[in-house]
Amino acid sequence: MSQWNNGRDEIEPVSPDITDETNALPARYFTDPDVHEMEKEAVFGQYWVYAGHANCIPEPGDFFTRTIGDREIIVVRSHDGDVQAFYNVCAHRGSAMVEETPMTDPGNASRIQCPYHLWTYDLDGDLASTPKSFEDARLNPDLEDEEVPELDAEENALMEVHTDRIGPLVFVNFAEEPMSLADQAGTMKDELEALPIEEYQLARRIVSEVECNWKVFGGNYSECDHCQANHQDWVQDLELLESELEVNDYHWILHYQHKEDVDDEMRIHEEHEAKFYYFWPNFTFNMYGTADGYGTYIIDPIDEGRFQLVADYYFKDSDLSEEEAEFIRTSRQIQEEDFELVERQQRGLESGAIAQARLGPNEHTVHKLHRLAQEAYEA
Repeated sequence: MSQWNNGRDEIEPVSPDITDETNALPARYFTDPDVHEMEKEAVFGQYWVYAGHANCIPEPGDFFTRTIGDREIIVVRSHDGDVQAFYNVCAHRGSAMVEETPMTDPGNASRIQCPYHLWTYDLDGDLASTPKSFEDARLNPDLEDEEVPELDAEENALMEVHTDRIGPLVFVNFAEEPMSLADQAGTMKDELEALPIEEYQLARRIVSEVECNWKVFGGNYSECDHCQANHQDWVQDLELLESELEVNDYHWILHYQHKEDVDDEMRIHEEHEAKFYYFWPNFTFNMYGTADGYGTYIIDPIDEGRFQLVADYYFKDSDLSEEEAEFIRTSRQIQEEDFELVERQQRGLESGAIAQARLGPNEHTVHKLHRLAQEAYEA
């Protein structure tokens, strides 16, 4: 049974067996500000996290910024065509260098320059130049010019962040020695790279602030037991009883079969199903089965009780057709229905009544999410 908060410490770690009563994270992991602070390093500082789409920065010098936890980074296309990421921190005195630049409206620069003292960096991060005042000691009576050391370009370079890709999808990792992206992504990497996802362009971004913990929404996304009662317009075209939940080491896939076949020319993949990938910790890749395109979600924590959902939609052309615009409206309707559900769950978790909930036998994808969170906390 679920553990009500009766004043006794009865919560236990998430059991590896979904049939055990303690198969869910204790409620405090969705409501405690100390957990939110801990996750910045234990989760978002150790695993590969989605940064953005390479198609949005096609030319050398194109860049966008991304904030993950407290870390601000610059994702930039270098002169040789590679996509790299650096902390948005000047090597001089630690100033942030560029203002927030979303992927939907990227910037372009031949070099990255800090506006504070004009330290300037090449697109590969190396220090390119400094003002004359850093080359001589004209204002310091205790030093001669020849005593001023020359600044080494590499030693004073920007701090690089580990970067890797699944097709055009750019991921970053802040750990000193991370596992490979291929190891974390597993079969998901091969499956997505077998599709022509690089041929699609960002057509629409919708950003929403939702009042619940990011893991609450992650759990909601990872199961469809709630769909029949809450997404009735959507599920009427699906064979829910023929759906499949596939669980892997760091990702899981929800397969939904459509009642009627859809023309292969209207879809990115040949199978007559919708496929929804959840990639730990907070990224999704969505193939809806009824549109020639795909979507991604970034589930970004704001604090212990709020997250930001960044929903991006990709089609062959960035100019939306009427059918594509209608498709996005339908997707948005589903999101808003889910927002109501997860905010209701968050209110219950914050009430203090429940110490540890429990999961049903078909919520093994949610169980995997909770197990990965616990493993990160214990690491």
